[in-house]
Amino acid sequence: MSPHVEIQLIAVLVAAACALPGTFLVLRRTAMVSDAISHTMLFGIVISYFVVRDLASPWLMVGATLTGVLTVWLVELLTRTRRVHEDAAIGLVFPLLFSLAVIMISRFAGNVHLDNDAVLLGEIGFAPFDRLTLLGIELPRAMWVLGGILSANLLFIGVCYKELQLSTFDAGLAAALGFSPALLHYGLMTLVSLTAVGAFDAVGAILVIALMIGPPAAAYLLTDRLSHMIGLGVAIGSLSALAGYWLARLLDTTIAGAMATMVGVSFALVFVLAPQRGVIALLRRRARQRWIVAQQMLAAHLLQHEGTPAAADESRLSTLGEHLRWSPEFIGAVVHRAEEAGMLQREGDTLRLTERGRALAAAAMTR
Repeated sequence: MSPHVEIQLIAVLVAAACALPGTFLVLRRTAMVSDAISHTMLFGIVISYFVVRDLASPWLMVGATLTGVLTVWLVELLTRTRRVHEDAAIGLVFPLLFSLAVIMISRFAGNVHLDNDAVLLGEIGFAPFDRLTLLGIELPRAMWVLGGILSANLLFIGVCYKELQLSTFDAGLAAALGFSPALLHYGLMTLVSLTAVGAFDAVGAILVIALMIGPPAAAYLLTDRLSHMIGLGVAIGSLSALAGYWLARLLDTTIAGAMATMVGVSFALVFVLAPQRGVIALLRRRARQRWIVAQQMLAAHLLQHEGTPAAADESRLSTLGEHLRWSPEFIGAVVHRAEEAGMLQREGDTLRLTERGRALAAAAMTR
């Protein structure tokens, strides 16, 4: 395979691996935990390096993953005190651990290639040059690592799908049925940490955060079913990553930055165009509700004066503007819609409620 194809395959693997746990982060409203973990894992890498003194050791990944779990535990510990909210706890924990890591690098590992800028930014374009041969197949190391992480994520979610679904939407019921929401939570956070650690070397923490939160957040606007949300999150993330790669080639710019940009563009498109929760759909519903309320007000006005001495004046189209304080154009539009809905009939300049209109007006007046 050419390096261009390998880069795109790595991007798809990263997107899919990040979207799986990211879906549950979005649903649990703990999205910013991924940002905290992606920064604090540098602390685990530094501590592990000081122990093994080997940058190629797998213990660095283990240390980074455990630091992610430690971050979650510290955040929850602070949150349980009820003295700070979760967002404030995250803002306290991850700058502390990340800053400690930066200080240790600059003070004790100045001659070692532990570059915190590389951890944050990464460069997926270099991933094909670091290769690993397994089972007689030579592929980029990132492809092997991310393939394994994706498999682990799929296995965990597949085995614990019902339990994760129940604990995500109703932790109390899950506990009552004998499940352990805390165990599932820390299992999920371990996967988040492992995914962030495995992906940051290839693409950097910024893109990991974008792919872990952006596609699931977009999928959340498109469906109410968890299984569909997971699939849509993976699809949106993969397409955004591929689009970002080709955008980077077109503009001759950083690949990771272009991919993160396309994640934002994808979310923006869904945010505006989603059929049920998009901005356009919301504006249409508000406009439709405005016309419905106006028709109900008109029907209630006619019903209130029906059979009274003032009925002749109050039900005339030419004088409605004075009574309801509506413009002639708005009155004409409301009357037209009410006629189409079968709520009233026009007899010359006089408006008469139908049985349907009378019933709807009575129901609106009793609310």
